[in-house]
Amino acid sequence: MSISSQGAPKSRAATPSEPLKTRRPEPHPALPGRTTTYGGDLGGGKRVRAACGGYVCFEDEAGFTRRPPRGRTWGRRGRTPVVTVSGRRSGRLSVAGLIAMRPGSRTRLCHRLRTHPAGKGTRRSMSERDFIALVDGVHQLVRAPIVLVWDRLNTHVSHTMRGFVAERAWLTVFLLPAYSPDLNPVEWVWAHVKRSLANLAVMALDRLETLVRNRLKRLQYRPHTLDGFIAGTGLALDTPGSP
Repeated sequence: MSISSQGAPKSRAATPSEPLKTRRPEPHPALPGRTTTYGGDLGGGKRVRAACGGYVCFEDEAGFTRRPPRGRTWGRRGRTPVVTVSGRRSGRLSVAGLIAMRPGSRTRLCHRLRTHPAGKGTRRSMSERDFIALVDGVHQLVRAPIVLVWDRLNTHVSHTMRGFVAERAWLTVFLLPAYSPDLNPVEWVWAHVKRSLANLAVMALDRLETLVRNRLKRLQYRPHTLDGFIAGTGLALDTPGSP
Protein backbone atom coordinates (compact mmCIF):
# COMPACT_ATOMS: atom_id res chain seq x y z
CA MET A 1 0.00 0.00 0.00
CA SER A 2 1.42 3.37 -0.92
CA ILE A 3 0.25 6.93 -1.30
CA SER A 4 1.19 8.63 -4.53
CA SER A 5 0.71 12.17 -5.70
CA GLN A 6 -1.01 12.98 -8.98
CA GLY A 7 0.21 16.12 -10.67
CA ALA A 8 2.41 17.19 -7.74
CA PRO A 9 6.21 17.03 -7.27
CA LYS A 10 7.30 13.75 -5.75
CA SER A 11 9.43 15.55 -3.19
CA ARG A 12 6.28 16.91 -1.53
CA ALA A 13 4.18 13.75 -1.62
CA ALA A 14 3.70 11.64 1.47
CA THR A 15 5.03 8.39 0.00
CA PRO A 16 5.69 5.78 2.70
CA SER A 17 7.45 3.36 0.36
CA GLU A 18 10.01 5.61 -1.36
CA PRO A 19 11.69 8.04 1.04
CA LEU A 20 12.03 5.76 4.08
CA LYS A 21 15.60 4.69 4.77
CA THR A 22 16.72 3.07 7.99
CA ARG A 23 20.07 3.28 9.70
CA ARG A 24 20.63 0.53 12.23
CA PRO A 25 23.97 1.41 13.85
CA GLU A 26 22.56 4.39 15.79
CA PRO A 27 19.29 4.01 17.77
CA HIS A 28 17.04 7.00 18.24
CA PRO A 29 18.24 9.04 21.25
CA ALA A 30 14.70 9.40 22.62
CA LEU A 31 13.88 5.71 22.25
CA PRO A 32 16.89 3.51 23.17
CA GLY A 33 17.12 0.33 21.18
CA ARG A 34 14.82 1.47 18.38
CA THR A 35 15.81 2.03 14.75
CA THR A 36 16.22 5.56 13.46
CA THR A 37 14.01 6.01 10.40
CA TYR A 38 14.30 8.82 7.88
CA GLY A 39 11.39 10.17 5.88
CA GLY A 40 9.19 10.90 8.88
CA ASP A 41 8.23 7.43 10.12
CA LEU A 42 7.51 7.53 13.86
CA GLY A 43 6.84 3.81 13.99
CA GLY A 44 10.45 3.03 14.83
CA GLY A 45 11.03 0.73 11.84
CA LYS A 46 7.56 -0.79 11.59
CA ARG A 47 6.91 -2.20 8.14
CA VAL A 48 4.17 -0.55 6.13
CA ARG A 49 3.53 -3.88 4.47
CA ALA A 50 2.13 -5.09 7.81
CA ALA A 51 -0.53 -2.39 7.53
CA CYS A 52 -1.80 -3.60 4.15
CA GLY A 53 -5.55 -4.10 4.38
CA GLY A 54 -5.79 -1.33 6.98
CA TYR A 55 -6.87 2.30 6.81
CA VAL A 56 -4.88 5.32 5.73
CA CYS A 57 -5.82 8.19 8.04
CA PHE A 58 -5.13 11.92 7.75
CA GLU A 59 -5.31 14.05 10.91
CA ASP A 60 -5.29 17.77 11.52
CA GLU A 61 -6.49 20.18 14.17
CA ALA A 62 -8.15 23.59 14.13
CA GLY A 63 -9.28 26.24 16.57
CA PHE A 64 -12.57 28.15 16.77
CA THR A 65 -13.42 31.25 18.78
CA ARG A 66 -16.52 33.38 19.27
CA ARG A 67 -15.18 35.82 16.70
CA PRO A 68 -16.58 34.46 13.41
CA PRO A 69 -14.64 34.15 10.16
CA ARG A 70 -15.55 36.82 7.63
CA GLY A 71 -17.45 35.86 4.50
CA ARG A 72 -19.36 37.37 1.62
CA THR A 73 -23.02 38.16 2.09
CA TRP A 74 -25.85 40.17 0.60
CA GLY A 75 -26.60 43.73 1.67
CA ARG A 76 -28.25 46.93 0.55
CA ARG A 77 -26.24 48.99 -1.88
CA GLY A 78 -24.09 51.51 -0.06
CA ARG A 79 -24.56 49.82 3.34
CA THR A 80 -21.87 47.37 4.42
CA PRO A 81 -23.31 44.65 6.69
CA VAL A 82 -21.74 44.74 10.17
CA VAL A 83 -21.53 41.85 12.64
CA THR A 84 -21.03 43.01 16.22
CA VAL A 85 -18.70 40.87 18.32
CA SER A 86 -17.13 41.23 21.74
CA GLY A 87 -13.57 42.53 21.87
CA ARG A 88 -12.80 40.80 25.14
CA ARG A 89 -10.69 37.67 25.18
CA SER A 90 -12.98 34.67 25.15
CA GLY A 91 -12.55 30.94 25.35
CA ARG A 92 -11.38 28.71 22.55
CA LEU A 93 -12.64 25.49 21.02
CA SER A 94 -10.00 23.02 19.78
CA VAL A 95 -11.03 20.33 17.31
CA ALA A 96 -8.99 17.39 16.03
CA GLY A 97 -10.34 15.76 12.89
CA LEU A 98 -9.36 12.52 11.19
CA ILE A 99 -10.35 11.16 7.76
CA ALA A 100 -10.00 7.38 7.42
CA MET A 101 -9.93 5.85 3.94
CA ARG A 102 -9.50 2.36 2.48
CA PRO A 103 -10.20 1.10 -1.06
CA GLY A 104 -13.61 -0.54 -1.19
CA SER A 105 -14.72 0.90 2.18
CA ARG A 106 -16.76 3.94 3.15
CA THR A 107 -14.64 6.97 3.95
CA ARG A 108 -15.07 8.03 7.57
CA LEU A 109 -14.68 11.28 9.48
CA CYS A 110 -13.96 11.19 13.20
CA HIS A 111 -13.30 14.11 15.50
CA ARG A 112 -12.58 15.10 19.07
CA LEU A 113 -13.48 18.45 20.65
CA ARG A 114 -12.14 20.20 23.73
CA THR A 115 -13.14 23.61 25.13
CA HIS A 116 -10.62 25.94 26.74
CA PRO A 117 -12.17 28.62 29.00
CA ALA A 118 -10.59 32.05 29.01
CA GLY A 119 -8.02 32.69 31.68
CA LYS A 120 -4.31 32.98 32.27
CA GLY A 121 -2.31 29.83 32.76
CA THR A 122 -4.84 27.56 31.05
CA ARG A 123 -3.94 25.34 28.12
CA ARG A 124 -5.43 26.50 24.81
CA SER A 125 -4.57 23.51 22.64
CA MET A 126 -4.85 19.71 22.63
CA SER A 127 -2.29 17.48 24.28
CA GLU A 128 -0.71 14.21 23.17
CA ARG A 129 -3.30 12.25 25.13
CA ASP A 130 -6.12 13.95 23.25
CA PHE A 131 -4.63 13.01 19.89
CA ILE A 132 -3.87 9.42 20.83
CA ALA A 133 -7.38 9.06 22.32
CA LEU A 134 -8.79 10.04 18.92
CA VAL A 135 -6.59 7.48 17.15
CA ASP A 136 -7.53 4.77 19.66
CA GLY A 137 -11.21 5.51 19.08
CA VAL A 138 -10.80 5.22 15.31
CA HIS A 139 -8.96 1.90 15.73
CA GLN A 140 -11.81 0.52 17.83
CA LEU A 141 -14.24 1.66 15.14
CA VAL A 142 -12.50 0.24 12.07
CA ARG A 143 -10.82 -2.76 13.79
CA ALA A 144 -7.91 -2.71 11.35
CA PRO A 145 -4.29 -1.50 11.23
CA ILE A 146 -3.85 2.24 10.76
CA VAL A 147 -1.33 4.22 8.75
CA LEU A 148 -1.55 7.73 10.18
CA VAL A 149 -0.38 10.78 8.23
CA TRP A 150 -0.17 14.16 9.93
CA ASP A 151 1.90 17.34 10.10
CA ARG A 152 4.94 18.18 12.20
CA LEU A 153 3.14 19.80 15.12
CA ASN A 154 5.25 19.74 18.28
CA THR A 155 2.78 17.44 20.05
CA HIS A 156 2.92 15.05 17.06
CA VAL A 157 6.69 14.56 17.28
CA SER A 158 7.26 14.86 21.03
CA HIS A 159 8.90 12.17 23.14
CA THR A 160 5.54 11.42 24.77
CA MET A 161 3.88 10.85 21.39
CA ARG A 162 6.75 8.63 20.25
CA GLY A 163 6.16 6.48 23.29
CA PHE A 164 2.44 6.23 22.57
CA VAL A 165 3.13 5.17 18.97
CA ALA A 166 5.71 2.59 20.06
CA GLU A 167 3.13 0.95 22.36
CA ARG A 168 0.69 0.34 19.49
CA ALA A 169 1.78 -2.35 17.06
CA TRP A 170 -1.19 -1.62 14.77
CA LEU A 171 -0.19 2.03 14.28
CA THR A 172 2.33 3.37 11.75
CA VAL A 173 2.85 7.13 11.57
CA PHE A 174 4.29 9.28 8.77
CA LEU A 175 4.90 13.02 8.76
CA LEU A 176 3.85 15.31 5.95
CA PRO A 177 6.49 17.60 4.45
CA ALA A 178 6.81 20.98 6.13
CA TYR A 179 4.48 23.74 4.89
CA SER A 180 2.25 21.43 2.87
CA PRO A 181 -1.32 21.87 4.15
CA ASP A 182 -2.56 21.25 0.60
CA LEU A 183 -1.64 17.57 1.02
CA ASN A 184 -3.95 17.10 4.03
CA PRO A 185 -7.66 16.60 3.16
CA VAL A 186 -8.71 17.55 6.71
CA GLU A 187 -7.75 21.13 5.85
CA TRP A 188 -10.69 21.06 3.41
CA VAL A 189 -12.94 19.97 6.27
CA TRP A 190 -12.00 23.06 8.29
CA ALA A 191 -12.51 25.31 5.28
CA HIS A 192 -15.96 23.79 4.74
CA VAL A 193 -16.95 24.19 8.40
CA LYS A 194 -15.63 27.74 8.77
CA ARG A 195 -17.34 28.81 5.56
CA SER A 196 -20.66 27.65 7.03
CA LEU A 197 -19.96 29.71 10.19
CA ALA A 198 -19.00 32.90 8.35
CA ASN A 199 -20.50 36.11 9.81
CA LEU A 200 -22.21 34.13 12.55
CA ALA A 201 -21.59 35.67 15.97
CA VAL A 202 -22.33 33.38 18.92
CA MET A 203 -22.62 34.59 22.49
CA ALA A 204 -21.52 31.47 24.39
CA LEU A 205 -18.74 28.93 23.92
CA ASP A 206 -21.09 25.98 24.42
CA ARG A 207 -23.28 27.30 21.59
CA LEU A 208 -20.21 27.41 19.34
CA GLU A 209 -19.39 23.82 20.28
CA THR A 210 -22.92 22.74 19.35
CA LEU A 211 -22.66 24.42 15.94
CA VAL A 212 -19.27 22.85 15.15
CA ARG A 213 -20.48 19.41 16.19
CA ASN A 214 -23.52 19.83 13.97
CA ARG A 215 -21.42 20.78 10.94
CA LEU A 216 -19.03 17.87 11.45
CA LYS A 217 -21.89 15.41 11.93
CA ARG A 218 -23.35 16.47 8.58
CA LEU A 219 -20.05 15.66 6.88
CA GLN A 220 -19.96 12.23 8.51
CA TYR A 221 -23.03 11.30 6.49
CA ARG A 222 -21.51 12.59 3.24
CA PRO A 223 -18.69 10.19 2.33
CA HIS A 224 -18.68 11.42 -1.26
CA THR A 225 -17.86 14.91 -0.01
CA LEU A 226 -14.98 13.48 2.01
CA ASP A 227 -13.78 11.65 -1.09
CA GLY A 228 -13.83 15.00 -2.88
CA PHE A 229 -11.63 16.50 -0.17
CA ILE A 230 -9.13 13.68 -0.69
CA ALA A 231 -9.21 14.11 -4.45
CA GLY A 232 -8.54 17.82 -4.00
CA THR A 233 -5.11 17.06 -2.51
CA GLY A 234 -3.98 15.21 -5.64
CA LEU A 235 -3.16 12.12 -3.59
CA ALA A 236 -4.23 8.65 -4.74
CA LEU A 237 -4.11 5.35 -2.88
CA ASP A 238 -2.32 2.70 -4.93
CA THR A 239 -2.24 -0.97 -4.04
CA PRO A 240 0.80 -2.52 -5.76
CA GLY A 241 0.43 -6.01 -7.16
CA SER A 242 2.36 -8.93 -5.81
CA PRO A 243 5.79 -9.40 -7.42
